[in-house]
Amino acid sequence: MGVTANKRSSMAFFSDPRDHYCHRVRIVLAEKGVTVDVINVEPDNHPEELAENNPYNSVPTLLDRDLVLYEPNIMMEYLDERFPHPPLLPVYPVARANTRLLMFRVQRDWCGLVDAITNPKTPAAAVTKARKELRESLIGVAPVFVEMPFFMSEEFSLVDCCIAPILWRLPMLGVELPKQAKPLQDYMDRIFQREGFLGSLSAAEKEMQ
Repeated sequence: MGVTANKRSSMAFFSDPRDHYCHRVRIVLAEKGVTVDVINVEPDNHPEELAENNPYNSVPTLLDRDLVLYEPNIMMEYLDERFPHPPLLPVYPVARANTRLLMFRVQRDWCGLVDAITNPKTPAAAVTKARKELRESLIGVAPVFVEMPFFMSEEFSLVDCCIAPILWRLPMLGVELPKQAKPLQDYMDRIFQREGFLGSLSAAEKEMQ
């Protein structure tokens, strides 16, 4: 019989080591230096404890004493409030709302394309179309990174935590950026050298580059 959430002495994070949604939460955990038991879950072999705590039996899932969370952006905001330093959301309501809107846009504009490319059931023509759309969208946004060191911000934020896992996977996704996307490439170099990002990588993710 699996251990239920309230019997654990430390926070536990059930994570697919290849999944970009799991990766974004691992970046938050690493940036904040949270002590957490990361449990790698393979897609076809979910532990009993996961099914006992999450009605959807899905990853990512975060257990913190009696609390069970199973939506990545809710986890990220919870962790930012539970461990305030360093802050990954702005202090003021308008800036916070804008950050949440950017997270929504990343989800809407890019995550669906990544999911289509990585899903083995996606028809080849649809994969090619999604790959082209993702590449063009990234090239289009590249100039934004000339102005500020992070995505639309002077400070590293939850938006960067959402974008970084996608950018790290570009070689695996078959997306190659041209020279005119150099500001985006420079941003990637900055992000990928961060201690928190390096600490977030699973063994499978390290092999993606």
